[in-house]
Amino acid sequence: MTNPVRNSVTAPVTMPDLSVQLGSLSLKNPVMPASGTFGFGEEYGPFVPLASLGAVVTKAVTLEPTPGNPPPRLAETPAGLLNAIGLQNPGLEVFLREKLPWLRDQGATVIINLAGGTAEEFARLVEALDGQPGVAALELNVSCPNVHRGGLAFGTDPKVLSRLVGFLRPRTDLPLIVKLSPNVSDVALVARAAAHAGADILSLINTLPGMAIDVARRRPVLGNVSGGLSGPAVKPVALLQVWKVAGAVDVPLIGMGGIGNAADAIEFLLAGAGAVAVGTATFVNPRVCLEIREGIARYLSDNGFSRVSEIVGLARRGY
Repeated sequence: MTNPVRNSVTAPVTMPDLSVQLGSLSLKNPVMPASGTFGFGEEYGPFVPLASLGAVVTKAVTLEPTPGNPPPRLAETPAGLLNAIGLQNPGLEVFLREKLPWLRDQGATVIINLAGGTAEEFARLVEALDGQPGVAALELNVSCPNVHRGGLAFGTDPKVLSRLVGFLRPRTDLPLIVKLSPNVSDVALVARAAAHAGADILSLINTLPGMAIDVARRRPVLGNVSGGLSGPAVKPVALLQVWKVAGAVDVPLIGMGGIGNAADAIEFLLAGAGAVAVGTATFVNPRVCLEIREGIARYLSDNGFSRVSEIVGLARRGY
């Protein structure tokens, strides 16, 4: 089968307009790393000019330093990766003092992922980051499957999620992104609850829960027993959930889950996502976001499109 996206290492083409508008959030292109897979950008800085990405989505920031889960915290699977990091991060104070200034100096468009165990913790984070120079948007992590406090609790109950988003919405003028969990019976119902409560953008999907067992030791591989499954194995699930949510709400979407190349990313755009986030693939190839960006540009040019918005939701016509 012929790949619709040619390798970007070929003859140059006229660059289409890659800028995208997700509500009030302006991005120079639709490709960004997914939260939790790019740290705070420092490890990737030598390989990727951060200003060239659509945005840098930070790993989760919590009020206090969080040590994360006991090791082992990663396990490869035949078509992906299990992780049980547990939101390890240095806390809000260190982030504001050290991480955010560095990201600003790189010229990055910064989206900060926030995690709290209670609505009040989320509120304190939102209020502390509102008005901080260089912050473009806030992403609420209400769907992490490998923490014992908070985690999925907010993201799986539409009423609870609606109350949380409504509680936070008046506390900031920044765009609020709500990261949805795939671990629900009806993702469209949860998406509508978040959108009606004031979410400006929805991102989906977070990882699927899973585990692995070491047959020699006869024990779980991960120190946390379970973790979040990401990588190519989850892409069909993620794509379907983006398709469903795109038909249920009228807010922009950031699609993610198993994206490893430009063709994968374009599928999410065609399904209705206005931008995409790349996760596990960045571990294999630190420059994959740049390659996907160029592949999208080539696809647009080869098929007579002048801007990304022309293909968003295009596969939905007639459905």
